[in-house]
Amino acid sequence: MRLIGDKRFYARTMRIAVPIIIQNGITNLVGMLDNVMIGQTGTEQMTGVAIVNQLMFVFNIVIFGIISGAGIFGAQYYGKGDNEGVRNAFRFKLISCFIATAAGIILFLRRGEGLISIYLHEGGSAGDTALALEYGLVYIKLMVIGMVPFTVSQIYSSTLRETGETVMPMTAGVCAVAVNTALNYVLIFGKCGAPELGVSGAAIATVISRFCECALITAWTHIKRGKYTFIQGVYKTVRVPAALAKQIIIKGSPLMLNEAMWSVGMAVMMQCYSVRGIDVVAAMNISTTVSNVFNVIFIALGSAIAIIIGQLLGAGEMDRARDSAAKLIFFSVVCSAAAALVMVALSPLFPMIYNTTDAVRSLAVRFIIVAAIFMPAYSFTNASYFTIRSGGKTIVTFLFDSVFVWVVSIPLAMCLTRLTMWNIVLIYFICQAAELIKCVIGFTLVKKGVWLTNITVGNTR
Repeated sequence: MRLIGDKRFYARTMRIAVPIIIQNGITNLVGMLDNVMIGQTGTEQMTGVAIVNQLMFVFNIVIFGIISGAGIFGAQYYGKGDNEGVRNAFRFKLISCFIATAAGIILFLRRGEGLISIYLHEGGSAGDTALALEYGLVYIKLMVIGMVPFTVSQIYSSTLRETGETVMPMTAGVCAVAVNTALNYVLIFGKCGAPELGVSGAAIATVISRFCECALITAWTHIKRGKYTFIQGVYKTVRVPAALAKQIIIKGSPLMLNEAMWSVGMAVMMQCYSVRGIDVVAAMNISTTVSNVFNVIFIALGSAIAIIIGQLLGAGEMDRARDSAAKLIFFSVVCSAAAALVMVALSPLFPMIYNTTDAVRSLAVRFIIVAAIFMPAYSFTNASYFTIRSGGKTIVTFLFDSVFVWVVSIPLAMCLTRLTMWNIVLIYFICQAAELIKCVIGFTLVKKGVWLTNITVGNTR
């Protein structure tokens, strides 16, 4: 099986992936700039915001999981030319995501203090945990306002991508981050006559930008309903055919649960590292922010894999799907290896732009280097995950992804951080090295072709 495709193959791949890379890249780059702006106000502010963003990350991934469960069907229905099937997948997303959003808002408002507190432990020299908690509470109470427009944007953007339209979600995302960046500068530091709001200003800017993105993506989709035909009549009913709803729940529930458990697992991993002190939380925040900028390549290629392979499976082109999957996985790993080299070269520079202690900066550099070393492995497992998922093998992906985190990664991190006195960087390295086990599992599953299935037959009405 060839691992390198022709120009036409890469042109199609990049036509889908590049807009996602641009959107995610700008989003994460601006996220880093926002993080730096908050970091200029102090370590406690940066830590409080970082913890809340970790909690918001869990919510975001839960929404992504719900959308992805229905999105498997959306991509395959589009591949077979069934617009009504795409509409029903959209309706399922709408109902499920709003239930999850309501639950998330209630949880964060009622239990926000307790959730933030589990990440705050004395240790190191970076700052005051009580002050970090105070800033975190201010931030989370404002951020919940933006959860609804975020959810709506994700529902529309994901459905557009499933139909091959990636430019408009990118455009809306770029506009949103431009608004966010400008307002962050104005509201955090009190520029252009505005009051200096610090952490509150950062939250307000993010919420406004989310409403802007939501307005753009929804208005555009409805204005262009002649092109995006799935939106025509989509709100005439909220009913989803029972047979399809059952199939989405059967196929999608493991995926939804997987995303929820994985994101919570990542939050637990961070909590494990946080027992070594607030300086570790601050350094990990810097490292994660920088890593997110470089990770956009393999993340976008994972989305491209889900779209391309899903459409091929829906059209019944199994041989072509297998061949394309191998090429896409290889391409993703090569691109990530190149990005990792750049990340290592620049690792000493990023922490210097934060207003924090030398100890935090030093830790951050080493965390960044470790993350870069394992980036090709992350890329391979991400690409394998999306390949397997595209065929509806969500129970397999559940075992492959979140179960692995809870059975291997979390116990490993918990034991090493609590039962040893090893350096936190060595512990982080060992925990990341566990990803290599997933690479072996992912390679085996993809090679066996367990994902080569068409799941849309007979489920539209």
